[in-house]
Amino acid sequence: MAGYLTTHVLDTARGRPAAGMRITLYALDGERRQLREVITNADGRTDGPILPEAEFRTGRYELVFHVGAWLDIDEDAPAPRFLDEVPIRFGMAEDDHYHVPLLVSPYGYSTYRGS
Repeated sequence: MAGYLTTHVLDTARGRPAAGMRITLYALDGERRQLREVITNADGRTDGPILPEAEFRTGRYELVFHVGAWLDIDEDAPAPRFLDEVPIRFGMAEDDHYHVPLLVSPYGYSTYRGS
């Protein structure tokens, strides 16, 4: 099986998917290089793998979740936001499905390697 990368964002404060969040993927192979930018759909997922099989390479990567801009869509809150950009750095060591979800609220987040 060839490797690929997916993500999913859930709004834990409201108990729903985080639709409309911008996510940027970077490769960290010596220098930080932007590979892709996507927007989550109504289910809080991207419409396809954020890093598809044809482009998959093992290595170090970073997903940046643009949480502050997403929160600004629905909420009127004082600036600056407690959370703005949430970077998640991780490694992919073998050809496999890597799923990196984000559980987020205005004041906290968590992630894990999903399935």
